[in-house]
Amino acid sequence: MEVQAGELLSKINYPSDLRALDEKQLEEVCKELRAYIIDVVSVNGGHFAASLGVVELTVALHYVLNTPYDKLVWDVGHQAYGHKILTGRRGIFHTNRLYHGISGFPKRSESEFDTFGVGHSSTSISAALGMAVASHYKGEDDRQHVAVIGDGSMTGGMAFEALNHAGIENSNLLVILNDNCMSIDPNVGALKEYLTDISTSKSYNRFRDDVSAVLMKISELGPNAHEIVKKIEKGIKGTLLKRSNFFEALKFRYFGPVDGHDIHHLVKVLEDLKHIPGPKLLHCVTLKGKGYALAEKDQTKWHAPGLFDKITGEIKKVVSEKPQPPKYQDVFGHTIVELAEQNDKIMGITPAMPSGCSLNIMMKAMPNRAFDVGIAEQHAVTFSAGLATQGLIPFCNIYSSFMQRGYDQVIHDAAIQKLPVVFCLDRAGIAGADGPTHHGAYDIAFFRCIPNMIVSAPMNEEELRNLMYTAQLKNHGGPFSIRYPRGKGVMVDWQRPFKEIEVGKGRKVSDGEDIAILTIGHIGNEAVKAIIDLNAEGYHPAHYDMRFAKPLDQALLSDIFKKFDKIITVEDGCILGGFGSAVVEFAADEIYKGQICRLGIPDLVVEHGEQHELWAECGYDSKAIIEQVKAMTVARVTKGMVG
Repeated sequence: MEVQAGELLSKINYPSDLRALDEKQLEEVCKELRAYIIDVVSVNGGHFAASLGVVELTVALHYVLNTPYDKLVWDVGHQAYGHKILTGRRGIFHTNRLYHGISGFPKRSESEFDTFGVGHSSTSISAALGMAVASHYKGEDDRQHVAVIGDGSMTGGMAFEALNHAGIENSNLLVILNDNCMSIDPNVGALKEYLTDISTSKSYNRFRDDVSAVLMKISELGPNAHEIVKKIEKGIKGTLLKRSNFFEALKFRYFGPVDGHDIHHLVKVLEDLKHIPGPKLLHCVTLKGKGYALAEKDQTKWHAPGLFDKITGEIKKVVSEKPQPPKYQDVFGHTIVELAEQNDKIMGITPAMPSGCSLNIMMKAMPNRAFDVGIAEQHAVTFSAGLATQGLIPFCNIYSSFMQRGYDQVIHDAAIQKLPVVFCLDRAGIAGADGPTHHGAYDIAFFRCIPNMIVSAPMNEEELRNLMYTAQLKNHGGPFSIRYPRGKGVMVDWQRPFKEIEVGKGRKVSDGEDIAILTIGHIGNEAVKAIIDLNAEGYHPAHYDMRFAKPLDQALLSDIFKKFDKIITVEDGCILGGFGSAVVEFAADEIYKGQICRLGIPDLVVEHGEQHELWAECGYDSKAIIEQVKAMTVARVTKGMVG
């Protein structure tokens, strides 16, 4: 639903319109922009609190910079809604994250103002540095390059790597640290404490303000003034903070902390920084959810609340008279606590997603056995491997798409050493409105090729519980991965007694004739729905829930190939190298002949939309399965029906 913008905002189609305004009007622009974000997200959904926290910073940046000539790179993109609205997309912003609508993240193909596609954190400094070096190489030294990175993203290893490189390049780069002590959940680690020390040091901030006028006087002393100012500034920071500034140790000029909600001061500071050469870091203290009281008080809840009443703050949920199945993430969260109560060797690990993966349940119940390690997937994997060397059983929960960042560590630190790390891959398969940066398309393929790795996927909540139970019973000779999707399962009565599942064993869901449907994971429920409709039309396919892509149930597959010469495989993952490929490889190795059709995510980038919309687009929802069965078989005549 399109929302009406305020009087000033309605006249701003591009940053050039913003820059035509008097600076005195910027406060009103910020007010209208914040109100517009609240209005749109409340009725259309999307990320919320992060963009509210950077309204003033967004306006100041586009007011001072000559975008898109000057390059502005946002980290992750949760904070970039104001940027999108000011850069030509206000009229279509109501389509944000909807099927065939605009992306919820900056995207290069969508706008020239989106200088870099983002979705995973901690990439902005590297990308902006690359742009700055390229500009210098091309003789465009007047071009500004700005990376806006949240303090949560600063915990990612890539950010440190980029800072280390940028410090020696002397490129025209400004890093803006949006310091709100939050990513999705509260930030953790020593860096958070360090930033808190700087931003809350009363003596430093008071003295810094007192000497600013003196430094301005010094700047009038002549050609050596710049060096004098730098030395005095460094001395103040080193003495009052009782430590050298971390960023200046990496050869960045450090400025701040400044109030990230003072639009006029931000404009002044950004104008000044444009004329200071070399790598610079501006430390802005902001409040996530700024301007919406409920979001300010509970920033995690309001990171992406869904639809809500902007007046009362009531978050709108679909209420059903019938009991509903739980989300897979909550099944994980409650099950790991149950298992940990029985097995004192179990530990839980997540890279900055405790509420997203529901490890927060264990963190509350057993705080000394559950760890949020920050946005650091590589570290999460190797930390888990270290725990495993000492006889503990780490359950390392990482979203499937984020697992890509820890791939080397999975191979080198877990699989080669045959360490029993249990990888629980949340958001596996099509992730929905977050789009291509978040779809968990590749984990079956990239895990299946790793020696000593078990690759499994439950079809329902009970299987998820039993796979988790099985994984911790003994050392299976290496890491054990369990993938499951975003969203709800299919069982209301899911908290059943644990049962061990024999590794590499599938099960027959329903018997049939002519054709066999082989599925792995939750998408098997689409096959169940398809078979109900097919049976009504006189088709009777068999259905097998294979559970494991590695090791395959070779005995079951042999029986299937002996009985059926037509087989359909279905997976919520990439077709190339995935579960279907494993079945084809088995058939080739065992010299089984037959027609095999693989359904899954095709070899292309899948955009954003609801899961069911994208399953249909990719051709493996229940309707697509029905069509494929009909295309490969001739219906049998049943009582009273002709197929």
